[in-house]
Amino acid sequence: MGAAMCGHLLKNSYPVIVYSRTRQKAEALLAQGAQWAVSPAEVMAQADVVFTMVGFPQDVREAYFGDSGLLRSIRPKTVLVDMTTSPPSLAVEISEVCQAKGGHFIDAPVSGGDVGAQQATLSIMIGGEAGVVLALRPVFEVMGQTIIHQGPSGAGQHAKLCNQITIAGTMIGVCESLLYGCRAGLDLPTMLRSIRGGAAACWTLENLAPRILQRNFDPGFFVEHFLKDMGIALDEAKRMGLVLPGLALVHQLYLAVQAHGHGRAGTHALMLALEQLSNIQGFEKP
Repeated sequence: MGAAMCGHLLKNSYPVIVYSRTRQKAEALLAQGAQWAVSPAEVMAQADVVFTMVGFPQDVREAYFGDSGLLRSIRPKTVLVDMTTSPPSLAVEISEVCQAKGGHFIDAPVSGGDVGAQQATLSIMIGGEAGVVLALRPVFEVMGQTIIHQGPSGAGQHAKLCNQITIAGTMIGVCESLLYGCRAGLDLPTMLRSIRGGAAACWTLENLAPRILQRNFDPGFFVEHFLKDMGIALDEAKRMGLVLPGLALVHQLYLAVQAHGHGRAGTHALMLALEQLSNIQGFEKP
């Protein structure tokens, strides 16, 4: 996703300095005109606005607080934007340190998967200072379509967790619908034509159900990353005294998907765990 988003910046004539722990992943961007940096600190030394998009909270912490991290060399008035999904408390921590050094920090996680990143139709959920968010809006508009300021630091992350909770519930509903239709002897593409236009209509049904029928579990978003997000949401729910039994159930099922070796598959690979529970393989009709 990060490579596609960065590519849109280049196509819109923004000068880009890029760093990745694996240079090979940046080669296509370098071929499009991006400049290479050997560390986050080197990016920080040359850029006025720095975007980060990494995998896990520990990666975010390393990128900002590590030995060559962004906050070690931040200059006054520099703007840092993290688009990784990570704990809201981490966003607040980074923001406080950033402000103490004279800079600005925005948390701006995204939703829309690989397709949204490639087509620049992402939903971007933003936390931070309103004035800074407004100034960055033209840049966000290059990468996404739905760009909404949610509130102060951490609010963008909270909104993204709401998004992931909704996706978790929707995903199990879509998968169970397909399993039911299979066992009932329905032609599944025909069934989908009926329900995708009614009250059940949703992004998951439209975009991922066809991939499930094709047995295409290539990732738009990794299972292991979704597990990370659900874990953060469950931790936040516990802190706030919330009981979210639906999310807890889906989290457990995704742990089963990962345990069976599908952690790098797409989130719709939830079907693989549910199929095993019902002893259904590949939607064979009874």
